[in-house]
Amino acid sequence: MSQHVFQRAGFLAAAVGAAGLLGAGIASAHVTANVYGPQPTKGGYAAIVFRVPSEEKDPVTTTKVTVDFKPDYGIGSVRTKPVPGWTAQVTKSKLPAPITKDNGTQITEAVTAVTWTAQAGSELKATDYQEFSVSFGPLPTNVDQVEFPAHQTYSDGKVVDWNQPTTAGGEEPEHPAPVVKLAAKAADGDAHGNMADTASATGDQTQAAAATSDSTARWLGGAGLLVGAVGLGVGAGATIRARKATAKSGGNS
Repeated sequence: MSQHVFQRAGFLAAAVGAAGLLGAGIASAHVTANVYGPQPTKGGYAAIVFRVPSEEKDPVTTTKVTVDFKPDYGIGSVRTKPVPGWTAQVTKSKLPAPITKDNGTQITEAVTAVTWTAQAGSELKATDYQEFSVSFGPLPTNVDQVEFPAHQTYSDGKVVDWNQPTTAGGEEPEHPAPVVKLAAKAADGDAHGNMADTASATGDQTQAAAATSDSTARWLGGAGLLVGAVGLGVGAGATIRARKATAKSGGNS
């Protein structure tokens, strides 16, 4: 085999290794709505955690996050979990027409937004993310999922809208709106659920889920580094073998 073939093999292996190293640091960073407890059911209550990563480069930071609640969902009540260094404000708006829930309750004023604002020194830096927990309900019964358009404000005045719906083909848009799928309506007596218990369960499970996510990220990063090291080793080995083969060929000539 010629020296050039060995060299090409070495370069290819090294390129694969480098790609592995680079790939280990690439991750999708979107504002997402996560369910760490029981799946919300139609007509019931939900406990959701909005995960917000900061994407701009230093020194730009995330200073405010607003999550919209569509008025036609008729969400009558929202509770927020305190986040150190952030203040939460729930916005309610009068509906153009009352919404009647399954239990006969009429909702004339619904939650339309929740806004979290960072206090000085608590802004999210480029390498940070924060989780904002909410519990709310009752959920609508006429949809299979609920969307929560989000708006992320940065210290330089830039606002990123996470409000694009996912297409029918399943292709994710550039700035997808956080979405939570709803399970079928529970049996009578269970549909309402217990808001306080659900919120408490979510608070306990948020830390575990975050730890699992961090462990997974570390594992993937380590795997990427290992693949990169193997690739670089293969490339170096191929180059050494090429040199030996060339030297041996020269000595026999």
